[in-house]
Parts: sequence; structure tokens; C-alpha cells
Amino acid sequence: MVKLLPQMPPLSSSPLSSRLSFSLKPLLFFSQSSIAPRKFPIPRQFISEKPRTFSPLVSVQSSATDNGSRSIGAGGGGGRSGALSPSPVSEEFQRIDVNPPKGTRDFPPEEMRLRNWLFNHFREVSRLFGFEEVDYPVLESEALFIRKAGEEIRDQLYCFEDRGNRRVALRPELTPSLARLVIQKGKSLSLPLRWFAVGQCWRYERMTRGRRREHYQWNMDILGVPEVTAEAELLSSIVAFFKRIGITKSDVGFKVSSRKVLQEVLRCYSVPENLFGKVCVIIDKIEKIPIDEIKRDLKATGLSTEAIEELLRVLSIKSLTELEEILGGGGEAIADLKQLFSLAEKFGCSEWLQFDASVVRGLAYYTGIVFEGFDREGKLRAICGGGRYDRLLSTFGGDDVPACGFGFGDAVIVEVSKTWN
Repeated sequence: MVKLLPQMPPLSSSPLSSRLSFSLKPLLFFSQSSIAPRKFPIPRQFISEKPRTFSPLVSVQSSATDNGSRSIGAGGGGGRSGALSPSPVSEEFQRIDVNPPKGTRDFPPEEMRLRNWLFNHFREVSRLFGFEEVDYPVLESEALFIRKAGEEIRDQLYCFEDRGNRRVALRPELTPSLARLVIQKGKSLSLPLRWFAVGQCWRYERMTRGRRREHYQWNMDILGVPEVTAEAELLSSIVAFFKRIGITKSDVGFKVSSRKVLQEVLRCYSVPENLFGKVCVIIDKIEKIPIDEIKRDLKATGLSTEAIEELLRVLSIKSLTELEEILGGGGEAIADLKQLFSLAEKFGCSEWLQFDASVVRGLAYYTGIVFEGFDREGKLRAICGGGRYDRLLSTFGGDDVPACGFGFGDAVIVEVSKTWN
């Protein structure tokens, strides 16, 4: 059964009018107040006889209240700081030096584009020749570099003792790290290895054009190939890189020699084998310091005057034919160099190479052919350098593996590319 609701009585007009009239009164009040705003008296106790002025900068010391309470917004007040909270800026604030540390660089967008362009060519050439990319820690054991390059490298290292009392260093180059990794992997690696890396290196040394204390370096290394074909391939890869970026054989070239040349001369004068590394370090400075200083340093190692004069005479030779007349054609040095120039002819890069007996490379681990890239105007330091290092792994306690490689810094080639492009 459906129950009907009672019908509501009709609303009268008078109550509705009174309600509308009441609801419109606030609107009327605001309308009138906008025309003639009312004034309310302010009690005198809220009016300061000495108005307070505010400075846009208030020292932190003056912001504290007389009661020793903490100032508003001072880090522990509990409330939000308002417009009158003190500024943390001190008038004695000293600006830091916004330049990067000496010998280092920033890479704003335009410089980053150049770096990426250069690194892309490094990687493309490496992969074109069948190399695989690797990388290593920027921070390594200090002993890794001293054992490989000799004590003379210590003064060029960014080294320190970490919180575990370990002597560590920022890597000055990449080759020792490669040797460490090869020893670590051991027999799990299949030879030959063809690895490349592009990594940041640090070396504390005197800065010149194209020489910085921080730089990036492109390395290509071949392990497990005893023949000179490995050196020829590495030189060919660098030439391919130069061609890709528009640098020609009239702009740059390679000085090529062999450590065995120096060994054969020293052997003729009964110079002990343990002095070989020291002599190489001195000879590597032959274009950097006066010849009298070279002679004095060689004398200090124990070489006789006759041995020094003969050594300097051989190192001044720029012709492989002339060297063969002095040393004879039966030695390993002459044989290796002849084969290298023959392979360079087949690889199409012989015109980039020239023999220079003074090239020995300063690092102690090289054992055979060595080379340096140079600009033909002679305005810059070596563009790149490398050679054979067959006995490097045994220096770190591993089994020796035939090896050769090169290092190619980014700073010099950027200067070269800016000059000719």
C-alpha cells in the first residue's frame, strides 16, 4: 500500500521578502564601505614613538634578541623566516677562485663538442682496426707506476696516502693498468689481445703549449704478436686517424728508431745492462736541454768520455743506411727497422715515417722499436708516442707476453687541428 505525503502549504510572500532583505544587507554594507571606508581608532599602546627602520642586510650577530634567543630563520627557530629575518650574507664574505686548478680544464658546450668529435674519431678508428674498448680506475696503487716507469716518475705523480694507509696515485698513463688487468685475467684471455682505451690521466709537470697536468689519452695496444707487423698496424691506425680529421703528411710525421740501437752501442763499450734505463731517460731529453747537460748527466752515470762521444754520434744519424754502415747489418735493430719500413710501404704510410736514432722514449719499459708523432713546423711537443714493451708484465710478477702500443694525448692534437683546420 502506497502512503501519500501531505502536500506542503504554499509560501507566503511576506516571509520570503523579509529573508531576501536580510540576506542583501551584507552586500549593501560592502558596497557602501567601498565608497566611504570606515576608520577605526588604534589604541595608543600599539603605536611606537620611535619608528623602527629596517636594513636589507643585517649581520647575524645583531639579529639575536637581548634575551639571547635565536633569531628568526637562523636554523632552529621552528617557524618560517619572514621578510625581516636576517640575511646569511656577511660583508666580509670572500669569493672563491672560479678558475679550474692550474693545468686542468673546463669543458663548456663548445669545447665539449670538440672533445666528443675527437673522441668519436678515436673510437671509430680503433673499431675499424678490430680493437675492443676497455677502461681502468683513475685511482691506482702508486707502486704500479713507479715499478713500471722508474723512481723518476714519482715527482710527476698526484699521489697520497688514503685512509687505509695505502699509497695511491691518479694514473699518469694507461699502460700499467692494462698490464695489471692482463695479469689479473690470466689464462682466461685469448691472445692476441687488441684493446683500446680513452681515459683521463694526471701528471704533475711543467706546462707548455699542448702539455697539461690533466689530459685525456687514447691508447691502442696489441698483446701476443712478436712480429713487427704489430708496430706497423699501430702506425697505420694513427695515420688513418690523421686522414679522417684532415691532417696530412706535410703537417705531421713519425720519427722511428729502436731501443736496440742504443743497446748495441752501449754493449760495444761494456756499459752494464742496469744503466740502460738511466741512459734512455737522459737521451730522451736531447732536444729539450743543452748538449753539455746531456754529456754531464751521462758522465754521472759512469759512461766514459769515449762512449759518450760515440753514443751521441750514433744518435745524430737520420739515415737507416748510414746506421747500417756503423752497426753492420747483422743486428736485430737494423733487421726490425728494415722490416717496419717495408711493411709501412705496403700499408701506404711510409711517407709519414722517417728514421731518427735519437728517439728512445723516456719510459724504462720499452724494449724494441719506438716512435713519436711530431708536427713538421716543430712548434709543439710530441703528438703521440709508443713502441714495443715485451718485458712489461714480468715487472709486475706476471708472465711476459710480446706487446706494443701507443699513447695519444688530446691536448696537442687539439692545438694541431686548430692550426691547420
